[in-house]
Amino acid sequence: MDLSTTYLGLKLKNPVVQSSSPLSESLDNIRRLEDAGASAVVMYSLFEEQFTLESHELDHYLSYGSQSFGEALSYFPDIGNYKVGPDEYFARVRRAKEAVGIPVIGSLNGVSSGGWIQCARNIEEAGADAIELNIYYIPTNPDMVAADVERMYVETVEDVKKSVSIPVAVKIGPFFSNMANMAQRLAKAGADALVLFNRFYQPDFDLEALEVAPHLVLSNQHEMRLPLRWVAILFGRVPLDLAITTGVRTHEDVLKGMMAGASCTMIASEILRNGIGRVHDILEDLERWMEEREYESIAQMQGSMSQKHVAEPTAFERANYMKVLLSWRQDPTGRML
Repeated sequence: MDLSTTYLGLKLKNPVVQSSSPLSESLDNIRRLEDAGASAVVMYSLFEEQFTLESHELDHYLSYGSQSFGEALSYFPDIGNYKVGPDEYFARVRRAKEAVGIPVIGSLNGVSSGGWIQCARNIEEAGADAIELNIYYIPTNPDMVAADVERMYVETVEDVKKSVSIPVAVKIGPFFSNMANMAQRLAKAGADALVLFNRFYQPDFDLEALEVAPHLVLSNQHEMRLPLRWVAILFGRVPLDLAITTGVRTHEDVLKGMMAGASCTMIASEILRNGIGRVHDILEDLERWMEEREYESIAQMQGSMSQKHVAEPTAFERANYMKVLLSWRQDPTGRML
């Protein structure tokens, strides 16, 4: 049984990758993830703000919605609340790479071009096998047009690629008017892979304090449908690898991702809920499923359910919307069957 796959030019022993999360803050956890069977680890993110706020230089994109630099600063946690600074982050990447035999992928989270791009080079020098660039940006200025937002993404990727020689994956959200075109532009900018999708954590309201409060909600299985759809649409149409990173909880989710055309599936919430041992369980179930259906390798199934290869490619487009609505049925009491 050959579970191997290739992602970012790296040969992975299986398609289950540990997504960027607090788990990778601990070197012991990274070792345990390797022992459980994870084929690669994406380190927790180094944030642009950790670099720019330390130097009192905040990119103008981050100032939208504020009237002064002081107000802009109030949007972010105190820099002292970050557990580590950039230098310690690079040291942790180096120690992780020395401790395990699986690929270690550094993670940068930012929205702009600027001095923090130097961090990509530092991550490479620390020994990382690749970089995941998580571009997390919510435009709130009504005068900022979509073309400017998209250009910011493309230019950031171009600048990072100029800084390093290792592969770069780009983790983005789904909120583009034409995701297929955006994927193509990012590929032309030099991206080696797309990671679909980052999760835009929604704020909550504290009714007692009358404040906007952060509220972490782990992903659920239904959230995988959106990246699954887009991986299936993009497979074979853009010249880069594709990874699914939202809602992966079981071996069936991994299988769906592979059949859609993903090079790997990334998992975090399931491990945070149920422990690192879940990686081993998922891989066991995956291999059992493949044996029962006489699959010999992951490569054999990759892309088999993509839009390019299915018998009904319109299932990924408007026809699917109509079909879903027509599938609704109710019992005599009015409840959905």
